[in-house]
Amino acid sequence: MLLSISSTLLFTAFICYLVATLLFGGAVHGKKEQEKRSHLRFSKAAIVVSIIGFTANVGYFVTRWLYTGHAPVSNMFEFTTAFGMCVVGAFLILYALYRVPSLGLIALPVAIIIIAYASMFPREVAPLIPALKSYWLTIHVLTTVIGEAILAISAFSGLIYLLKVMDVSKRSMERFWLEFILYTLVVVIGFVAITSYFNAIGYEASYTYVDKEGESAAITYHTPALIGMHQYDAQTTDAFEPLVEVPAWINAKKLTTVIWSLLAGTVLYGALRILLRRRLAAVLQPFVQKTTLPLLDEISYRSVLIGFPVFTLGALIFAMIWAQEAWSRMWGWDPKEVWALITWLYYAAFLHVRLSRGWEGKRSAWLAVLGFAIIMFNLIAVNLIIAGLHSYAE
Repeated sequence: MLLSISSTLLFTAFICYLVATLLFGGAVHGKKEQEKRSHLRFSKAAIVVSIIGFTANVGYFVTRWLYTGHAPVSNMFEFTTAFGMCVVGAFLILYALYRVPSLGLIALPVAIIIIAYASMFPREVAPLIPALKSYWLTIHVLTTVIGEAILAISAFSGLIYLLKVMDVSKRSMERFWLEFILYTLVVVIGFVAITSYFNAIGYEASYTYVDKEGESAAITYHTPALIGMHQYDAQTTDAFEPLVEVPAWINAKKLTTVIWSLLAGTVLYGALRILLRRRLAAVLQPFVQKTTLPLLDEISYRSVLIGFPVFTLGALIFAMIWAQEAWSRMWGWDPKEVWALITWLYYAAFLHVRLSRGWEGKRSAWLAVLGFAIIMFNLIAVNLIIAGLHSYAE
């Protein structure tokens, strides 16, 4: 019963975020003075719907917690939905402080994509493995998620800044990278689309392989196996023959999913370009013209000032305490640990150049956007491709 209620609440939140995105679009489009009152009504409606959606999202989290008996952050579905929820929560707090509707036009669609991405992973509730049976699961993971969500708002503000100041009609490397950022978001949508398609047709193919411990293991692909596991052998008679085989430390099944996502996302991006007849950056640019650049720069900077210490507590300090308790060592150079350190070093450098060298405005915006790219690389690529002690998060 609780699990069913939880799923319904998550779906409700998803729909509310969609509606709120459209309302925020109405709040920021157009420049005429007589439209100000209409824009204000759209903004109020958008924030009300966003709050309703966030309340439903929190309800999903609490009811799943009650059902499982532990914080629902122990697998990719749970962790990613929690991240989407915290992104919206961080946005609502900053919106209350700064009243920037265009921030909702970026934050909410990203939250929608994150939740849709999460829904492609198994939702079943499984018993916790011994390493996860600790209250540090809640402390470490939730603190990390909250820190990353606040840092994400910095990137959204930076992206709006870049969309406003950049001349997308002129060819440049900056225009290329700005468009590439939007392309990566479309690729995530491609992941959702291609995974949904193969799930709908019930595609499955089983293989045996040799894992990194040298033991024989079995695996089932739910997309045609472009990449084969180490020393694979097909068990399904009509299984797709992998094009290449990779070493045991790479998760070929997840790498295959990434490749299919890139293919689907590229096709989708090309279709959008043909349909809109413009680059995506040019499509979005009219929606951000009413924002002020100094305010966007301040939001981006303050988000890092708040998010960085929270991330430090969750991803490093609490993580090392939990690692000591679970595996009897505080640091083991696990891929997730290494990437958490890389993320921390990056944001430490961000604050250093901001404070000591005065990197503000466009430079700071680019750094904020790149920081979010690092966070998403950790969430997607490190989780899906590289095997490690955190492989339970797949």
